[in-house]
Amino acid sequence: MHRALACGLIASLTLLAGVDTPVAAATAVDLKALGPPDRVLFWTPEQQRATYPNMDRIFLTREISRGDPKTRPAHPLPRALQDFSGLTFEAAGKRYNLAEYLEGNRVAGLLILHKGKIVHEHYGFGHTPASRWTSFSVAKSLTSMLVGAAIKDGYIKDVNDLVTTYLPVLKGGSYDGVTIRQVLQMSSGVAWNEDYADPKSDVARIGAVAAQGGSLGLVTYMGALPRAAAPGTKFNYNTGETHLVGAIVRAAIGNNLASYASRKIWSKFAMESNAFWMLADEYGAEHAGCCMSATLRDYGRIGLFALRKGVLADGTAVLPEGWMKDTTTPSSASPEYGYQWWLAAPGEYGARGIFGQSISIYEPQELIIVTHGLWPVATSRELAAVRRAFNDAVRDRLGR
Repeated sequence: MHRALACGLIASLTLLAGVDTPVAAATAVDLKALGPPDRVLFWTPEQQRATYPNMDRIFLTREISRGDPKTRPAHPLPRALQDFSGLTFEAAGKRYNLAEYLEGNRVAGLLILHKGKIVHEHYGFGHTPASRWTSFSVAKSLTSMLVGAAIKDGYIKDVNDLVTTYLPVLKGGSYDGVTIRQVLQMSSGVAWNEDYADPKSDVARIGAVAAQGGSLGLVTYMGALPRAAAPGTKFNYNTGETHLVGAIVRAAIGNNLASYASRKIWSKFAMESNAFWMLADEYGAEHAGCCMSATLRDYGRIGLFALRKGVLADGTAVLPEGWMKDTTTPSSASPEYGYQWWLAAPGEYGARGIFGQSISIYEPQELIIVTHGLWPVATSRELAAVRRAFNDAVRDRLGR
């Protein structure tokens, strides 16, 4: 969600109770400290701190394997630490230093990569380098890259293909004539209400839909929504459509998203640790728009993979030529959104998730800033503005 998806989370646990999870618990955790799965958006600060690194303890997940570390060591992140304690910046009429930013924005993890090197790394609120932290909607951007990989592999012709080519169950509904590109850009024109305060909104109802009908039920629900605008003319943030993107990839490759992410990115770019992806239903479909969990440094490596246009260290291209340029080009419907990436300025883009999760990429400076947050609210213009001002100050400090 732009805000991120809790839509299937609530119903998923009810549905999946008693189903063996593919990811086994590795360490002892005080289960009583974890937040109730039906209250994801309303966990207390203590529940957030306990649960964000342990989402696999209360939800069904699938592992994203990094492969054998003996045969493929982790992509190196050399340390070239700099002192940012004197950095100051202004946001909303208030001046901040680094310590004030970390405290005020409840930053649990902060990683700054400059030209492939770690120049700053911070952990707080019990977060550690080994913790796998939930991404919420940061996962959307990874799903987008899997579309690119599927095109490179020949499973999908291109983004101008019709959605109904891969999901024929949608024929005859509101997605007739809608392309994969338009769904990636959230400009399908299909009506969708992502208001979390409205219990009758689509995002509030879709969890129950998953509980009753699984992945097919989600796709069918999306197909029954009315058309509100001509395809490609209006941007409307729609987590349900990222589920469709995931369903398209699964249908095209004949496999699940986590395994494909492992084969194309996680093992090939040599992430440091295994990750996991929350499943939406008992049939094993991942929440394409939400809830991958990985370490802070591996989120940084996702940023590096994007910055390097999906090209591996040995020169192998995982993504089609020009994919990252296309994916970070504004659509005609919104100057702020590409293919599941938020756009700030030319060469500046990022992935965002609720409660303060983000990967911010500044191409001209070869700069990546990863933030893990424990915001007290899902979205906040004020906290987002402070984060943006901090990131820009880091960019200016390291040179435009």
